[in-house]
Amino acid sequence: MTLWFVFALMTVAAIFAVLWPLGRGSRAPDQGSEVAVYKDQLAEIERDLAAGLIPAPEAEAARVEISRRLLAAAASEPAMAPKSNLKWRRAAAVLALGGLPLVAIGVYMPLGSPRLQDFPLAQRERGTGSGMAQSLETLVAQVEQHLEKNPTDGRGWNVLAPVLERLGRFDDAVRAYRNSLTYNGESAERRSDLGEAISAAAGGVVTAEAKTEFERAHALNADDPKANYFLGLAAEQDGRKDEAARIWRALLAKAPADAPWRALVQSSLARVGGGDTMPALSDETIAASKDLAEGDRNAMVRGMVDRLATRLKQNGDDVDGWLRLVRAYLVMGERDKAKGASADARQAVASDAERLRQLDEGLKTLGLGG
Repeated sequence: MTLWFVFALMTVAAIFAVLWPLGRGSRAPDQGSEVAVYKDQLAEIERDLAAGLIPAPEAEAARVEISRRLLAAAASEPAMAPKSNLKWRRAAAVLALGGLPLVAIGVYMPLGSPRLQDFPLAQRERGTGSGMAQSLETLVAQVEQHLEKNPTDGRGWNVLAPVLERLGRFDDAVRAYRNSLTYNGESAERRSDLGEAISAAAGGVVTAEAKTEFERAHALNADDPKANYFLGLAAEQDGRKDEAARIWRALLAKAPADAPWRALVQSSLARVGGGDTMPALSDETIAASKDLAEGDRNAMVRGMVDRLATRLKQNGDDVDGWLRLVRAYLVMGERDKAKGASADARQAVASDAERLRQLDEGLKTLGLGG
């Protein structure tokens, strides 16, 4: 009801804005204006000249001066608007009174209604995402056309390859990475990227071909994190969990504290049984727990897990913390709590695409992906 009242007020305001100038009459000429005064002075000069009261030269000089002032005054005064025909003014008023509301209703009814349901946010986001994907695919097509004409453009292949991989075109990404190596030269990073694309094309399996690329990357740079991670993954997939744990422990030992892939490696290490069985304890806590009985030690660890869960409920941005909590529940055999924590974690970081991606990768390594 309030919405219709607002619409009515807006319509009345529009009609008033149209009728207001139509209802104003033309202003009568200002008889006391400068123009009228100068005209009277010219007439008076003519009378005085005819009566012989002033000589002709003086009359001519006065006439010229007054005429000059008359022209200046006439130029500075606004022009009079012609009188509107009363018949046309009334017709315009009737049109405004009846036409404006009809036009407004005619436009509003097909385009909007207060009874229409809100367009779901998910569909809006899908529509926006679809438009962005189409735009990205258009750009990719343009780059591909450029590279067909300029196949030796190494920089172009270097830019195109990761985009193709992100779009899920893994076979095309493999070809692009190979061309990048051909025209840009050898590097550990390019070899690792190629191996990753080959693994992605194989559904996440580190094939013999992919492993060869990771080994070449490792030979070029023994500290390349991607190569070391996938070499560990290859060992795990071959059933050599101890070797996978050794590779990943060495990778973590050299990793910066803020490395974005640290949580993924830690989760992988825990999966093969080479990681900490519980959330990390401080040196003081470890020292204090040595003299405790097994039951008391477990109770202390349980308390730490509960405190971690409480902290994450208050501040859920810590992806590493969520992964530690999920892993702790899994180690304690409480899979339902692990699933609940993973759901809470996804909800907590849902607004941050990068954190959500890291979380999903970590949960997938723990067997809770999807």
